[in-house]
Amino acid sequence: MADPDGCPPTDTARINQLIPLGRAGTPEDVAGAAVFLASDLAAYLNGHSPGVDAGALRI
Repeated sequence: MADPDGCPPTDTARINQLIPLGRAGTPEDVAGAAVFLASDLAAYLNGHSPGVDAGALRI
């Protein structure tokens, strides 16, 4: 049986081992970053592209 992303469970487990946080991102993960960037809390950010990738680009 495939997971919701359409990957066989063995592929999903193998992919998750490559992600530092150990799981794929969810729409809520991306939405949280978008809400932060749209808020006044991000007013001092300038010229930065935050990675919403669970640390995957750092390895």
